[in-house]
Amino acid sequence: MFAEIITIGDEILIGQIVDTNSAWMGIELNKVGVKVKQITSISDDAEHIVSALDEAQKRADIILITGGLGPTKDDITKHTLSKYFNMPLRLDEETLAHVKLFFEKLNRPMIDVNIKQAEVPDGCTVIKNQNGTAPCMWFEHNGKIIVSMPGVPFEMKYLMQDEIIPRIQQRFQMPFIVHQTILTAGLGESFLAQEIADIEDALPSHIKLAYLPKLGLVRLRLSATGSDEPALLAEVAFYTKKIVERVEKFVVLTEDVPFEKAILNLMGKHGLTLSLAESCTGGYISHLFTQHSGSSAVFQGGAVTYSNALKQTVLGVKEETLVTFGAVSEQTAKEMALGAVNNFKTDYAIAVTGVAGPDGGTAEKPVGTVWIAVASKAEVNAKMYKFASQRLQNIERAAMAALMMLFVQLKQDLKGG
Repeated sequence: MFAEIITIGDEILIGQIVDTNSAWMGIELNKVGVKVKQITSISDDAEHIVSALDEAQKRADIILITGGLGPTKDDITKHTLSKYFNMPLRLDEETLAHVKLFFEKLNRPMIDVNIKQAEVPDGCTVIKNQNGTAPCMWFEHNGKIIVSMPGVPFEMKYLMQDEIIPRIQQRFQMPFIVHQTILTAGLGESFLAQEIADIEDALPSHIKLAYLPKLGLVRLRLSATGSDEPALLAEVAFYTKKIVERVEKFVVLTEDVPFEKAILNLMGKHGLTLSLAESCTGGYISHLFTQHSGSSAVFQGGAVTYSNALKQTVLGVKEETLVTFGAVSEQTAKEMALGAVNNFKTDYAIAVTGVAGPDGGTAEKPVGTVWIAVASKAEVNAKMYKFASQRLQNIERAAMAALMMLFVQLKQDLKGG
């Protein structure tokens, strides 16, 4: 079963907003056995919408459209669909009552354009939008299903979860899709593929292996499709075990979660706390942790100490250390990490100091030079990295390297304990 996603809006094409809807929809559809064949972004133009619909129906069984359903003149999706399906617009009384109630709750008056939100193509199935005024519209045409939804993310997500996906599951006999993720580090994608080439070649046709590299990490994803879920789970477990045994020293974890979330889970399980002392990463590592719900059980906080003065006053870095070795040095990184452990009273701390670029480098410490330290109450270790000249890439690479250092230290300490 194939689906195509069409996002409508000039704001997406000019980069004013990022299309996060399609990625989320792809994840949710995959969970129920629907494969996304293509994602297309188009402008608020009737000809473009019609052309996209014609092309999508050649490739997919289900076409999901988001955007262009607002009350203003630039939102033309509903009118275009009305003409496309030869269904004149009619006033849907149930939708009108919903719109009126919506504005009553906001204590705001309704105007003509708001009333027009209740107009729908005569012949579509109207699905109530509990979180907005634009209704969702379900069409069936030439054996295809076409659904038009609002582009507002929280409106679209409610409709997909509570209405669209259940209707698709009722309509079609969907296969099971089973995924297993193996996160590796320390071995490049091509070398990793070479190590497990014979295992990959032996995979049955209904099991696929994908390589998903990201800044020092390679995520392997086994995906199996079929009608017998227990059998699929057993097969995927068998091949996962073979891969892990083959490249065991490079395997970080076998969970389908972000690396930083896996660290939070591990530390939380053992009642451990973490703080950060960031310089060149500017709080980016803190952001990685705090984007996850429940992170406060482990992550206590930290400091972004860009200046030498703050490194001294907040973290207790010695002036002598900064003068003798500089801010970007093993000695400073270690003192930053120890200062965080002691001052923030945590079990572990990460410290990062470096030259992110594109300027600020020297012959001895060129752009991309980063020192990272991981400290516990018992010890502190530091390592120097040489990254490239791109600032944002250096920040991301430093963050991944810091997470890896912490993870390795945690595994060693917990194994020893």
